[in-house]
Amino acid sequence: MLTAEACRAGRALLGWGLEDLAGASGVAAGTLSRIENGRTMRAGTMKKLVDAFGANGVEIVKTEDRTGAVLIYARRTAFAGDTKK
Repeated sequence: MLTAEACRAGRALLGWGLEDLAGASGVAAGTLSRIENGRTMRAGTMKKLVDAFGANGVEIVKTEDRTGAVLIYARRTAFAGDTKK
């Protein structure tokens, strides 16, 4: 489940503004603003956002007591110390 906090965290990890996420997800910036201010969203909208984050290396995390976003760095580039090719 995508929360307002996780959405803001995901954008922050990518250095994105609302317009960037809107372009990547197909969700209007005004809708994103309302979501990030606590309004509920449709399941289809949530899927678009989670998919947009995932396509750009950010995983949305939600457990019983925590919510947020994690940058999956390994998908973007090999680790600096990795000598296996």
